[in-house]
Amino acid sequence: MIDAPRASAKPPRSRWRAAARERAYRRRLVEALRAAARRRASEPRDVKEAADSALALTAGGRSRWSRAILLGRHRRAKLLVKAGGKAARSRGGRPRPDAMPPPPGKGNRVRDRLRLLGRLVPGCRKLSAPSLLEETVDYVAALEMQVKSMRALVNALSAAAAAAAPQDVTEGGSPES
Repeated sequence: MIDAPRASAKPPRSRWRAAARERAYRRRLVEALRAAARRRASEPRDVKEAADSALALTAGGRSRWSRAILLGRHRRAKLLVKAGGKAARSRGGRPRPDAMPPPPGKGNRVRDRLRLLGRLVPGCRKLSAPSLLEETVDYVAALEMQVKSMRALVNALSAAAAAAAPQDVTEGGSPES
């Protein structure tokens, strides 16, 4: 009897809770943030792209969402070259929200919510329900690890900044002379 191959040995949530995975993500995040800071003045979008690409690289391309993030980054870079340095923003031929037909009745809420979920998880717009739910579980676990890592990084940077700040006041509360 032939066994069906498994996608991974560990379930997604425990895979993202491994300390080694978290360290690898932090290292990649710091490298990506440094690279973004060297390129130009940092904007919130640069930080988001650095965090997303570090997360996708840490995932190793084993999931659709990680491949979609990495491929999207590559596509944006090509788009910038073609547009002469400016990103051309388009809606991709989709109708404007105000021109969309009214939503159907309460017929199939599950289908509508699965469609919405597919839009929230990168690269998962056209997946079947079981595959979409599996990708979502992995993506949410990865995002939880990302938040935990970023909090630890902010705390470490805050502590370092506080330690490096000059002490202008003596213990008695009067300024030093």
